[in-house]
Amino acid sequence: MKITRIRFDADYIYGVDESGKEYRQSLLWYPNLKNATAEERMNYRFGFRGIHWRNLDEDISFDSFADDDAEPTALQRFFLTHKEIKISEFAKKIGIDATLLRNYINGFKKPSKVREQMILRGIHSLANDYAATVF
Repeated sequence: MKITRIRFDADYIYGVDESGKEYRQSLLWYPNLKNATAEERMNYRFGFRGIHWRNLDEDISFDSFADDDAEPTALQRFFLTHKEIKISEFAKKIGIDATLLRNYINGFKKPSKVREQMILRGIHSLANDYAATVF
C-alpha cells in the first residue's frame, strides 16, 4: 500500500491510498505530530516506504495505516496520555517487568486478560492513592 495524501484533525492523521481508501491513525502514537503546528505538520515528504517530517524527526510507514492497532487500546491510551507516570516505577509497584509493560503500551505485545486486569488494578490503586492525598 502507498499513501498518496494526508490530512489531520486534532486527534488523527488520515491517509488516502492510491485507490482512494482512507485510513486513520491516532496521533497519540506520534506526539511530535500531535503537538506540531499546522505548518509543521504540512512540512513532510513521501518516501518509498512512508512519510517523513524532517523538522519534527518523525516517520510513519505506509503499512502502519493498515495495522490493527492504529487506534490505541484503553490501557495504551491511559499511559500515552499520562506521561507523568514513570513506567519503570509503576511496573515495579505492580510486580511486572518494565520492558514488558512498555511493550504492552507501545503495541509490540498484547497482555492477556488476566495481565490487563492486573495492570488496571494498579492504575486504580494509583488513582486511590492520589485521591487520598490531603493538603
